Formats: sequence, structure tokens, C-alpha cells
Amino acid sequence: MEHTHSSVLLESLGHALMIAVFVFAMMVLVDYLNVLSRGKMNKAIGGGRLRQYSLTSFLGSTPGCLGAFTNVSFYAHGLITFGAITAGMIATSGDESFVMLALFPKEAMILFGILFALGIAGGWFADYMIQWLKIKTNARCCEEIVIHKEENISLFDKKAMYHLSAHRLFMLILLMASGILLAMDKIGPGEWNWVKVTFMAIIVIAFLIFMTVPEHYLKEHIWSHIVKKHLLKVFLWSLFAILVVHVGLDLLDLEAFIKGNMLWILFLSALLGIIPESGPHLIFVMMFSQGLIPFSVLLTSSIVQDGHGMLPLLSYSIKDSLLVKCFNLIIGLAVGGIVYAIGF
Repeated sequence: MEHTHSSVLLESLGHALMIAVFVFAMMVLVDYLNVLSRGKMNKAIGGGRLRQYSLTSFLGSTPGCLGAFTNVSFYAHGLITFGAITAGMIATSGDESFVMLALFPKEAMILFGILFALGIAGGWFADYMIQWLKIKTNARCCEEIVIHKEENISLFDKKAMYHLSAHRLFMLILLMASGILLAMDKIGPGEWNWVKVTFMAIIVIAFLIFMTVPEHYLKEHIWSHIVKKHLLKVFLWSLFAILVVHVGLDLLDLEAFIKGNMLWILFLSALLGIIPESGPHLIFVMMFSQGLIPFSVLLTSSIVQDGHGMLPLLSYSIKDSLLVKCFNLIIGLAVGGIVYAIGF
């Protein structure tokens, strides 16, 4: 029994490590591309509401929290409507989107496409209802709030690779060790398929980024934001969710309980989605990857939850944040319920 328990723990640790490293490398890549394209996004905001809904939904459906933070910045500066910020929050799945790409990439891409379309429809619905109910929101210009403001920095420093700081060395060793473990089939997919090749390619790209970015960018963007705020948290939450599913399946007959109470599980996924935090929602991601819940439950959770994306909006307007969550909850339960009813 102890051998079985230790095997489960080691397997879970390896699985959680693979997820954390993939999420970490993807976050670095997204942030790197975000800085490279700095300043160009603002030019695309102008236009009618459909353009706003499309833009914020697209930003929301991209993996991670950067898109949601950018949308909040637009909203706080009076550049987009309440419906547009709602669209972005419907479309975003926070850090869980990286985990879904790691565990079930095909289904994840389908989900992101659905969330993008739902964001556009939900944004229009939110603006229509706000006007019809004559609810006042704080969609006005506020120049004091700046999120991810523009930086004019070079992302290539040819001297960086000759002066390895402790931060840079730690991240290079982490990625190198992960690449070796992946190649040895200790973590990740057991066979060389397109998923494993993609994992390895992303690790290599992240490694090259760490070798060439200047120290300022490395400390301010990668170490201070991604490593300190996300890496350990993603690893621990992933490990917790994996162990919960393992223990539930082996000891508590979790599969029978879920199948017998699926509507309650769907409702619970929506309620937990209200929490403005990445982590608790990973349980539903893990359960879907194990085939314990249908797509409708994962969709409901993804519509309602928005990872850390809601946190800057809470600091700007609690009322607007609650309104966004109300629309997300209504749309999530309605759409999720319909998809569940038709058998998905």
C-alpha cells in the first residue's frame, strides 16, 4: 500500500511539474510577445461596439491574464463599453488556459473558439441589458489607472549570456532539467507525438529568451511577476487538484458520485467561478482530462471564472465587478445548461 501511495505521489509530482513548467514557459513567451507589440494594440480599439467586443474577446481568449489586464486598462480609461469588458471576462480563463493546452490541446482550442464567440454575444447582451435596465456603470475616463504601461526596452542583450545572475541561472537550470526529463519520458507524454514536440519546442524557445533578454526585463517581468506570483502557485494548485482526483477515484468512488449528481457539479463549477483567483477551477480541468465531467461543465466553469483578470477591475469599481460576475454567472449557467441538455 505504501508503495502504491508513493507511486501515486511521484506520478502526481511529475504531472504537476510538467504542467507548471509548460505554464511558466508559455507565460514567458506571451509576455515577451506582449512587450514586443507594445503600443500597437491601442490603435485597434477605435470603431463601433462590434469591433470592441471582438477585440476584448480575442484578448480574453488568449492564454493567461495579460489580455484581461489590458481590457481592464481600456475600460478604466473610458475606451470601451461595459459590454466590452464583460465580453473579455467571458472569454478569459486565466492561467487555467495554459493547463488546458498542456492536458488536452485540441479540446482547449475548441473551447477558446467558443469562448471568443460567446464573449462577442455576451458583450452585446450586457450592453443591451444595462441600457434597458438603466443601470449606471463606471465606464468613464480615469487617467490615474495604468496597467502594464508602455516600456521602450530592447529585448536582446548579447552580453546577457556571459553574465549569468542567480535569477537567470535558476531559470535556465529549471528549463534544462525539464527538457531532459521530458526527453527521458519522466514527465509529459510517453511517446514522441506533436504534443511532446510542442512542449519541447516551447521549452527551447523559453531557454533562448532567458539567454538573451536584458537583466532588467528578466527581473521585472519574468522573476517578479511570473516566477514569484505564478510558478509556485500553479505547481501547488495543480498538485492539489491531481491528488484530489486520484484520491477521489481510488477511495471515495468519485466517478459514481459525479455521474449521479452532474447537474449539481455543473452548478458548483459556476459558483466556484465567482472566486477571482486562479487555482480552485483547476479541479474541473483535471476532472475533464480524466473523463469524469462532460464538456458542458468545463465550459460553464470557463465562462464564469476569469482567473486573476477580475482583480484590477475590483480595485477600480466593485459595483462594475459584481455586475460583470452576474452576467458571467447567468450566461455560464444558461449556455452550460443548454450544452449539457443536448448531451455534451
